Amino acid sequence: MSHKGLTKAVAYFRTSSETNVGEDKDSLKRQREAVARYAKAAGYEIVDEYSDDGVKGADPVNERPGFAAMMERIASNGVRTIIVETASRFARDLIIQETGWRMLREAGVTLIAADSPEAFLDDTPTAVMIRQILGAVSQFEKAMLVAKLRGARERKKRETGKCGGRQSYAERSPEMVALAKKLARYPVNGRKRSLREISAELASSGFLAASGEPFHAAAVARMIERKA
Repeated sequence: MSHKGLTKAVAYFRTSSETNVGEDKDSLKRQREAVARYAKAAGYEIVDEYSDDGVKGADPVNERPGFAAMMERIASNGVRTIIVETASRFARDLIIQETGWRMLREAGVTLIAADSPEAFLDDTPTAVMIRQILGAVSQFEKAMLVAKLRGARERKKRETGKCGGRQSYAERSPEMVALAKKLARYPVNGRKRSLREISAELASSGFLAASGEPFHAAAVARMIERKA
C-alpha cells in the first residue's frame, strides 16, 4: 500500500557467503532492519527489495543478477532511490564502490547508505575521501575477520586433527553410537544382529536419520567402527 507524502525507494541487500543466505539468517535480518529503520525515520517508502546472495563485495555491480533486476525495475517505474545498509553492502572494493555509485548518479539514481546517509550524496573532495576511508576500514575489518577465522581453524586442526566438515556420529550423538556398538557386540538368540536389525533397534529407541527414517546399513556400519 502506497503512503502519500513518502518518497518511494527500493532496498538492496547483499550477502557474500552462501552459508549466511536465507530469511532466517542474521545478515539479511540485520540489513532489512537497518534499511527499514532509516526509511521510516527519513520519510521513505520501501516499495521493493532486491538481493544478491553469495556475491562478493568486490564483484562489479553490473554483473550481479539481483542488482540488474533492480535496475530494470527502476527504469520502468520511476523510483529513483536505492537504500543499502552500509556502503560496503553496496560494494566493499573501493573502485567498484566508486564506479558503481557514479554509474547510478549518471542514471539519475540516488544511493543512500542507512548507517551514513551523506556518504553517497556529495561529490566534494571531502566526501570522496570519507567514502574511501570508510571503505578502507571495511576492507581492513573484513581482512582481519578472515585472518582470525583462518587462525582459529588452523589452531583447531592442530589440536584435534580435524576442522570443519561433517561431524562424526559419535560427535553428534555419543549415546546413539554407544547403543549401536552395544547391540553389535551382544548376540541375540545365539547370533550377531545384522546391520538392519541394529538400525531397527536404534529407531525404536528414537534414533533416526535426518530424513526421519531408520539409518541405512552403511551408516550403522560407520557407527560401530572404532573411530565412528
